[in-house]
Amino acid sequence: QVQLVESGGGVVQAGGSLRLSCAASGRPFSMYAMGWFRQAPGKEREFVAAISGSGRTTDYADSVKGRFTISRDNVKSTLYLQMASLKPEDTAVYYCAAAFRLGAGLPRPHEYNYWGQGTQVTVSS
Repeated sequence: QVQLVESGGGVVQAGGSLRLSCAASGRPFSMYAMGWFRQAPGKEREFVAAISGSGRTTDYADSVKGRFTISRDNVKSTLYLQMASLKPEDTAVYYCAAAFRLGAGLPRPHEYNYWGQGTQVTVSS
């Protein structure tokens, strides 16, 4: 079992930056690939970014590539999402997720089986 708690959400103006954190507890953090997802009102949840257990492999949705950076600190058991050049369309509830995965490969979205409660990010124009 892995417990995930997100923090760092808030209201920011377009063009601004925000950093989300996800604190994990339970089994060894490095054994889990981690991901960020988001869900805007009236829309389905969508993939944002993912990172392997070692941190060496990352992947991003095209909509955030070049603006968002996913990282992790396996000593602190914490996942991060640094968001820059934010746009109003980035407004959503952001969720972190975990999938047990040994090796460098990244899970497919449906393979994540542990989820946090979400944190709201609102970007004003």
